[in-house]
Amino acid sequence: MVNEGKAYIHAALALYYAGKEINEENLKKIMSALGIEADEAKIKMLVAGISEINLEEVLKTAMAAPVAAAAAAPAAAPAAAEESKEESKKEEEEESKEEEVDIGEGLSGLFGM
Repeated sequence: MVNEGKAYIHAALALYYAGKEINEENLKKIMSALGIEADEAKIKMLVAGISEINLEEVLKTAMAAPVAAAAAAPAAAPAAAEESKEESKKEEEEESKEEEVDIGEGLSGLFGM
């Protein structure tokens, strides 16, 4: 299956949003319900990777980045104060993107995304 790696991530997110523990047993159940034969190694690595991050913070950061970018786009000629604020936002976004890349690299390498 081409997008099987994404199915593991989506299963973990489904557990997170349902308020359930993201563990091997729960992930296996979801994969089975999807008709996908669970890969033990991928599940163990995903559980280990997710346990090392604050998933709530990662999701908040990911959701906030597009909103901040969309809000900055209509301002054609911002004042000096606005430019300073935007530069601060850009620096914060770059820092958060760097953090996301570190997390994303590990998961994308694991699942070939």
